[in-house]
Amino acid sequence: MASARTVPPSFVRLAAHEVRWRLLSELARSDLRVRELVELVGQPQNLVSYHLRLLRSGGLVAARRSSFDGRDSYYHLDLECCADALAAAGACLHPALRLAPAQPVLAAEDSAAPSVLFVCTGNSARSPIAEALLRHRTGGRAEATSAGSHPKPRLHPGAVRVLRRRYGIDFAGRRPRHLDTMTGRRFDYVISLCDKVREVCPEFVDRQRRLHWSIPDPAADGDDTAGAGGPAFDRTAAEIDTRIRYLLPMLAHTPHREVQP
Repeated sequence: MASARTVPPSFVRLAAHEVRWRLLSELARSDLRVRELVELVGQPQNLVSYHLRLLRSGGLVAARRSSFDGRDSYYHLDLECCADALAAAGACLHPALRLAPAQPVLAAEDSAAPSVLFVCTGNSARSPIAEALLRHRTGGRAEATSAGSHPKPRLHPGAVRVLRRRYGIDFAGRRPRHLDTMTGRRFDYVISLCDKVREVCPEFVDRQRRLHWSIPDPAADGDDTAGAGGPAFDRTAAEIDTRIRYLLPMLAHTPHREVQP
């Protein structure tokens, strides 16, 4: 029987396959549907689905039903799980090889700041939470903006509450914006957080810099009976914060574009 020292860690066994590595690489960038992954990796759908099942069973990839079309699912990389598995794989080889997350360093204040536009439908919960957290995590050294295709009259109280309580951010004075107000602007990245708005978002950037995070609307959760946001807003903010933290290295290594006023 092989000993634990002679059997490669599960992350290595899963990620070493060429198709699975391609799938992980694509999902590290953006949440995607099966048909999009089929096109990107150039493999038949049944083969892609098979490897996605293996990655899901290994905890590296998760799936979520599309809020735009319930027949579709968006797959996303579980970044925290991958980070832990990769660190553990290094430690299995030698204790000194246990990887620690790198701390991204954004440009100095006198340099061009990376610009990111977050979009969702109402611009009342998910996208303003992302806007606030990116500013918070970068100390204001990122140009964060958000807008919606059908903006609500005001921010959802649950979004205001969770930002203040969990992160000490006062966003109460922020008003939802329409996507039309972004016309003519250019951004380093445009990130959609809503499956519906992904289908209608204008082309502010080229395809490589347009990302998607498939995150359910916390205001649609049944626990929001008081109108001020329940656990759904805590879960949403935590997921967005995780994604923001893993976005920072991408921003630190991206040549930035000049944002037009």
